[in-house]
Amino acid sequence: MKNLTLENLARVCDGQYCGGLDQQKREVESIASDSRQVQPGALFVAIPGERVDGHAFIEDVIAKGAMAVLAERDLGKRPFPYIKVKSSLQAVKDIAEYYLEGLDIPVVGITGSVGKTSVKEVIASVLSQKFQVLKTKGNFNNELGLPLTVFRLRPDHELAVLEMGINHFGEMTRLAKIAKPDTCVITNIGPCHLEYLGNRDGVFKAKTEMFKYMKPQGHVILNGDDDKLSAVETVNGTKPIFFGLNQNLDVWADHIVDNGLNGIQCRIHFQEESFPVQIPIPGQHMVYNTLAATAVGRCYGLSVEEIQMGIQRLEPVSGRMHTIKNGALTIIDDCYNANPASMKASLDVLRNTPGKKTAILGDMGELGENAPLMHEEVGSYAADCGLDLLLCVGELSLHMAQAARQKNPSLETLYMKNLETLLAHLPEFSLKDGAILIKASHFMKFDKIVQALSEKP
Repeated sequence: MKNLTLENLARVCDGQYCGGLDQQKREVESIASDSRQVQPGALFVAIPGERVDGHAFIEDVIAKGAMAVLAERDLGKRPFPYIKVKSSLQAVKDIAEYYLEGLDIPVVGITGSVGKTSVKEVIASVLSQKFQVLKTKGNFNNELGLPLTVFRLRPDHELAVLEMGINHFGEMTRLAKIAKPDTCVITNIGPCHLEYLGNRDGVFKAKTEMFKYMKPQGHVILNGDDDKLSAVETVNGTKPIFFGLNQNLDVWADHIVDNGLNGIQCRIHFQEESFPVQIPIPGQHMVYNTLAATAVGRCYGLSVEEIQMGIQRLEPVSGRMHTIKNGALTIIDDCYNANPASMKASLDVLRNTPGKKTAILGDMGELGENAPLMHEEVGSYAADCGLDLLLCVGELSLHMAQAARQKNPSLETLYMKNLETLLAHLPEFSLKDGAILIKASHFMKFDKIVQALSEKP
């Protein structure tokens, strides 16, 4: 990895190098904090966690061929080099910042309350039509995940598309200091992480911390239909590019045709240009994601044809509006995360699906003191979506079930306290045809429902 000699690593993270002088000039080949992913030549970062302490795996990773270890403890005299630091997590962030600066690769930073991962996928697909692009994988978007994503960059990459997720004030500042984005994309400001951020004004303040480390003459791309974001006039002297459904915005869409699970069509307008596009992933929210990707693509010089191709080649991600066929049953796997806005968007997709409709909905996390009310709101919304069966799972989802029953007594609404109970009773519901939406926050582990329903009969 460019410039990441053990000597430089120790200096960058203010660590103490322990090992032979003949090894200090060696560059590590990769950096990992998961012992299972360590390859020969790697630097293993031992991070003490709530459940697992990385220091317990040091001997294992050395046996796998790791070159060196970064640790918070004095390991004594060892036959391998190591760097002792005060905080392994802080060291990882310091190293990532240094490494990214040395590569001089433009960064597209993405945040927002809803749709970060989806819009990241569209942007990466579009930019990949012209550039070698590295994008965030899975949920590697926090203060450990972002550095680990940065460490996957190599000199042949031409652009980095980095998702940046937070739930506390100050976190985005720390992420932005590492990424120093050339392009800042914010999808929306919604009622998410209210347990820590208070209200939407707090969410806006926390998300826009991204601007503090934006590169000079960078791009700012914002949802112009969002009341909080549309009020942004300039960022460090830069006028934002706004996207949405309003024709007065910089990038906008019309002629929207919802084809249910087959995706959505629209016509995109950008300055004097317009072009039709078929988005292969369902949901009206995908129009917004496509508009953001169009704006990014134009900022980096892509042609209309390249943008169209990137959108139409988009592939679904597990847990994010991913449809799975099992005989006559269609499973809509959207169980990676949830909040009131994304719940409603997913229910809208199910509403437009022909045949029998079932929704299995679970608790939404980090909503603060208004969590019961927000679950009631989702329940009331679900009651009007033409469902045949609504299954609500989790302690907070009791409020969802009660609101649905009150709004639509004719809708078959069932409540179960936990996932284990649902899984035990799942065979009783004869879910063999039609469409089933599965959605909850990640901690509910609804992927187990997807797995159970995906098994061949």
